[in-house]
Amino acid sequence: MQEQLIGFILPNLGLPEMIIIGLVALLVFGGRRLGDIGKGLGEGIRNFKGAVKDDKPAEEEHPKPTP
Repeated sequence: MQEQLIGFILPNLGLPEMIIIGLVALLVFGGRRLGDIGKGLGEGIRNFKGAVKDDKPAEEEHPKPTP
């Protein structure tokens, strides 16, 4: 199912096209900025995965004080 969705969104995207996209991104953003973008993206994905794996809902983590 996921392969069909990716094929629908990115049809016929092979290695040469990926290299061209990478080179254009390198020219637009520059090497240092592109590394910062990749680092930020990786941290965001890691935080998202951690939040999804967390078993406790937010209300259980911070219970309301009883009067």
